[in-house]
Amino acid sequence: MNKTIITVVGKDTVGIIAKVCTYLAENQVNILDISQTIVDGFFNMMMVVDANQSAKEHSQLAEELERLGEEIGVRIRCQKEEIFDRMHRL
Repeated sequence: MNKTIITVVGKDTVGIIAKVCTYLAENQVNILDISQTIVDGFFNMMMVVDANQSAKEHSQLAEELERLGEEIGVRIRCQKEEIFDRMHRL
């Protein structure tokens, strides 16, 4: 399985989840787990996804998600699970 961690952070607005999920669905990326919170007007979402069925390479998905984030006013970061794990190891 090609697990990827996607984080979305920014000022809360209508449609953030819908736009990110629509992009993922259009690119055959399956959401395995999702968590989101809103604290004092700031939106934070973390997703674990499986990009195995996507025709796009990880780097292309990451670039397109970053651009999508810019369009909707949030920061979207996309990292492979193994890199995320190494960065967040204690």
